[in-house]
This record gives sequence, C-alpha cells and structure tokens, in this order.
Amino acid sequence: MQAAARPTKISVIIPVYNEFRTFRQVLERVRRAPLPEGCSKELVVIDDGSTDGTTQVLEEHAGAGIVVGHYAPRNRGKGAAIRMGISIASGDIVIIQDGDLEYDPNDYPRILEPIVRGEAEVVYGSRFLADPSGVRAGAPLGMALKNRIANRILTAAANLLYGARISDEATAYKAFRMEALRRLRLECRRFEFCPEVTAKLRRLGYRIHEVPIGYNARGIADGKKIRARDGFQALWTLIKYRFAPRSSLLHQRD
Repeated sequence: MQAAARPTKISVIIPVYNEFRTFRQVLERVRRAPLPEGCSKELVVIDDGSTDGTTQVLEEHAGAGIVVGHYAPRNRGKGAAIRMGISIASGDIVIIQDGDLEYDPNDYPRILEPIVRGEAEVVYGSRFLADPSGVRAGAPLGMALKNRIANRILTAAANLLYGARISDEATAYKAFRMEALRRLRLECRRFEFCPEVTAKLRRLGYRIHEVPIGYNARGIADGKKIRARDGFQALWTLIKYRFAPRSSLLHQRD
C-alpha cells in the first residue's frame, strides 16, 4: 500500500478573548513548539472582541508577519471564533490551541504524528491517559472535581451515543486533517465546538485517535470562561446530533 502523502503545513488556530496576561507567552510557546519532521507552521489567531489589550498584541504580531489575524468587533463565542479560523486557515492539518497556559504546545508532535504518518485523520490529546514513559500519571493537574465529573459525563455520553471509545471528550487539544474538518457543517457559537465536532465526525464514520498530554488547570479567578450552563449545552449538543439527519451534518457540496 502506498504511504500517505506527508502534509507540509500545520494551521494552529488560537481563539482568544481577553487573554492579555498570557497571550504573549502563548504565542511564544506556539512559535517555539516542535513539529513532526517536514512540517511548517501557520498561526491563525481569532480575537473574539477583546477589550483588555489582547487586540494590540495581535496587531503587533500580525504586522510583523508572525500570525494570520482576524478581529471580531464583538464577542460571539469560542465556537464562532474557531469556525472563522477554519475558514481562513490554509494548512493540511488543523490543531486548536487555547489562548491561556493550560495546555503545553510541546505536546504537538505526539498529537500530530499519527495524522502526519497517515495513521489517523482525527487526534485528541487526552488529559486522562497515562504516559507510557510513566512521566505523566493521567490525572490532570489542578482540575476541579466538578469539571472532572462534567467531563466524565460528556465522555460517557459520547461513547454511549457514538461509540467514540475516547477518554477525554472536552479536551481543547484536537487535531484534524483539514479535508475532514471542512466536510462538516459546524454551527457552534460558544463552547459546544467540542461535542459538535465529536458528534459529527463520529456520525460520518471517522475514528478518533487519542494520545496522552499534559495539563495545568486554571480557575475562574485566572480568567477561565466556561460555566455550568456550557456543560448542559454540551450534553444537549451530543444528544441533538445523534438523531439529526445525516445530510444536515455536511456542507452541501458533500
């Protein structure tokens, strides 16, 4: 069997909203992050109506040609920002990066390698898988009990409704081959991107490959924006798309 063609460009989509305290550091970490051999990197930053100085940082980096930037005049939500990022990204593979310091870009190679090697089209970085080296124990550092319970419920729902066989449905570190992602008719506005993309990919028969990643949780006082209502919305999203007509999941060209 002929080996899959190696992708050459990775689009890192970074949705941000009032992340001034960490945004510069995140950009620097992403710029320095390693990639699989032969791959280049494109940073696509969507500023979702920030008012705290994040916009000025984005303008500075976009003007220097470091990032591809887009500014939304009002806050529409993380899901809407990711959809905009997908529409302007030009890479062969897309990976989602939050604008804070919870996730470590040094994990990019382990997330991206299965796609680059042609072994997977979708990869999730799981905070609950133990690292084979024994360095990571598979327990997210500092994650609040209520968040852990919510994630377990959402993961169980994804496994029950879609046979996903995953351990971390709500992880932010998700990577996709671009052609798979652009098949989907995404409608998310806030934090329902994760359950929507999981549901629609599984409905279309895509297998989700998982790899272990590190995690350093932050709380509301540190700027975390997800709330309890978003957990209920995520659960409803998983249920809704399980019974939606298959044709409604796809762009019309499919």
